[in-house]
Amino acid sequence: MSFRAQVLLWTAQRVSAMVLGLCVVAHLATMIYAVRHGLSAAEILGRTHGNYAWLAFYMIFVAAVAIHAPIGMRTIVAESFGWRGALVDLAVLVVGVALALWGWRAALAVFG
Repeated sequence: MSFRAQVLLWTAQRVSAMVLGLCVVAHLATMIYAVRHGLSAAEILGRTHGNYAWLAFYMIFVAAVAIHAPIGMRTIVAESFGWRGALVDLAVLVVGVALALWGWRAALAVFG
């Protein structure tokens, strides 16, 4: 892999980690608020239904996961098993796309 590609992956990993950190804090704060105020699942879904701000938040959250996790998996597989090359890159790409599609499907279901 070229030096430029390694730098791009490193940058994507770090930026997605920063976004994930913010999203996890916001998600946990929202969950704590909901629990402390006795909101039911139906009430929570009622508040998220049709709310574009929550849709955007969870779409960004999912995108960060779909970028961050496969890059980390690629590194773990390379360091643990010595697997490298196009096949590993393709496998983690498939994982990233699957995570994105499943996550965005869930976010859209909560939205609509």
